[in-house]
Amino acid sequence: MNLSLLLQARQDDPMRVAVIGAGKFGSMFLAQAPRTPGLHVAAIVDLDIGRVRDSLARIGWPAEESAARDLDHALASRTTWLTDDVARLWQEDRIDLVIEATGNVNAAVEHVLAAFAHGKHVVMVTVEADAVIGPLLHARAEAAGRTYAMAYGDQPALICELVDWARTCGFQVTCAGKGTKYLPAYHASTPETVWGHYGFSDQQVASGDYNARMFNSFLDGTKSAIEMAAVANATGLAPQDAGLLFPPCPADRLASVCCPASAGGVLERSGTVEVVSSLDRDGNEVPRDLRWGVYVTFETDNPYVTRCFAEYGVVTDPSGRYAALYRPTHFIGLELGYSVAWACLRGVATGSPREFLADVAAVAKRNLRAGEVLDGEGGYTVYGKLMPAPASVSGDCLPLGLAHGVVLARPVAAGAAVRWGDLEHAPASLAATLRRELVAQHAPPSH
Repeated sequence: MNLSLLLQARQDDPMRVAVIGAGKFGSMFLAQAPRTPGLHVAAIVDLDIGRVRDSLARIGWPAEESAARDLDHALASRTTWLTDDVARLWQEDRIDLVIEATGNVNAAVEHVLAAFAHGKHVVMVTVEADAVIGPLLHARAEAAGRTYAMAYGDQPALICELVDWARTCGFQVTCAGKGTKYLPAYHASTPETVWGHYGFSDQQVASGDYNARMFNSFLDGTKSAIEMAAVANATGLAPQDAGLLFPPCPADRLASVCCPASAGGVLERSGTVEVVSSLDRDGNEVPRDLRWGVYVTFETDNPYVTRCFAEYGVVTDPSGRYAALYRPTHFIGLELGYSVAWACLRGVATGSPREFLADVAAVAKRNLRAGEVLDGEGGYTVYGKLMPAPASVSGDCLPLGLAHGVVLARPVAAGAAVRWGDLEHAPASLAATLRRELVAQHAPPSH
C-alpha cells in the first residue's frame, strides 16, 4: 500500500529502466514515466529511431530529455538515450529493469534471456512470448534470482490481481477473465476488414497510431486466447476443453453466466478462464458490457457468507453462492509503472506464468494451400485458439506465436488447427528451440 512512498524515497537514487520497443504500449508508459518519482528511463531501444522521435513528440516528451549522446551520458544526466543498440544494455550494470515491448516473439525471448543473464528484472509486455514459453521464462528468472512480471495495465496482470485477491480472502475462484467485442464471424477478419468491424473511418485511422494487425488480433480472437493462456499459466485456472466460449454477458450478470453449467452458467466446470462478449450473437450491444474490463467470479459454501453477500448488496447468481468482482476498464501502458515499482522495490511480479496448462494453437482462417506462408498474429491466414496444453501438445498443434514466416507443405482446411507436420520446415528460432524444451519437460511419462 506504500509503493508511492517508496518511490518518493528513491528520487535521489531512481530505478533505472530501459524500454525495448516504442510502439503504442511503450509510448503510453513513456507518457507517464516523467511524472513518476523515483523512475528514470535511461534508454529507449527501437529499430526505427525516427518512429521513436515521432512517438515522443506525440506524447509531449521534451526533446531535451532524449538528447543523451550515449548511455553513460544518460545515466549521469538523468536524460534518455535513444538507440538501436540493444546489446549495450547488457553491458550496463546500472540498468535495473528492462521493459520488453517489441511485440515480436523471437526478439522478446532473446531480450529476456539476455536480461536475466546480466542481472536485470523484466516486465514482459510481449505476452505472445508468454503464450509460447512463459513457464520456461519464469523458471529462468527464478534461477537468475530476478523478477519476471506480466505488464500491469494489460489485462492479464489485472486478472491475476483479482484472482489473488479472491484466494487471499478465502474464496474459491470459479472463473476469471476479461471482456471483448466478439462475434463468431470475426475469426475470419483480416487487416483489410478490421476497421469496418470497429466502425473506424479512414480519417480516424490516419490521425492516430493505429496498427491494423494489432487491432485485428484483438478482434479475431487471437489476443483473447493469448491473454487467457497467460492468465491460466499464472493462476492455475486451466482452460475448458472447448477453449473460449465468448458468452454475451452484462457486468451485473457475471456471477450467473461465468459459473458451471450445473449451477446455471455456461462453464464446463469451476476453476477456469473465460472471455465475455460485449455483443449478443445478433450483433446488438450488451447493456452494461465489460468490453474494456476484467473480472473474477468466486463461490462460497458457507451459508453465513451467502447471507453476508445479501446483506451488503453483493450481486450474486440466483443461489446466492456465486459472486463476482470486476474492474470496468484498464489503462494499458499508463499503468505499467506499477509493475516496474513492484519488481524493483519489492522483487515481486505482477503475475508470472508458472505452469504449462494452456496453449494457443494456430487455426486456419480460410482454406490454406500448400506453399502458403503463414503470417501469424492479426494477419490473413491464421488466428489463435485457446486450448488445454495437453490437448495442444498431443494434437501436434503449432503455437500461434511461432506461426509467422513458415511455409505449409500441405493444405489446411478453414477452422482446422495447423500441425507441426503441416510445415515444410519447423522454425529454427531460439523461441522454437525453447518451446520444444518446454514441451519435453511436460511430456507424460513413458510406460
